Amino acid sequence: MNSLAETTCQPCSKGAQPLSRNEAQTLLKDLSEWQIVEHDGIIKLSRRFMFRDFASALAFAQSVGDIAEQAGHHPTLTIEWGKATVTWWTHAINGLHINDFILAARTDEVAD
Repeated sequence: MNSLAETTCQPCSKGAQPLSRNEAQTLLKDLSEWQIVEHDGIIKLSRRFMFRDFASALAFAQSVGDIAEQAGHHPTLTIEWGKATVTWWTHAINGLHINDFILAARTDEVAD
């Protein structure tokens, strides 16, 4: 198990500061195949997962949804035939928070 996945999510208030790009790059080293992307001026954490068919991608997305519900923190999920893309960021601060990296690590675990 990735130690990041075992980390407890931290409370994040609307006034919290998003991680800097350097802080995010440092945390990214603990994740495999994730990328930092920018969309509409917001830095996000994204990864595409490959599957053998649509049903497998859909089942994976449901597992990620279960993780999201437990944490009260929800990603963007895009499901296609044989692919699912997961994008984490913290809406309240319009950027990345440590919780996004924790949940990305947990996402990796359900993909294995």
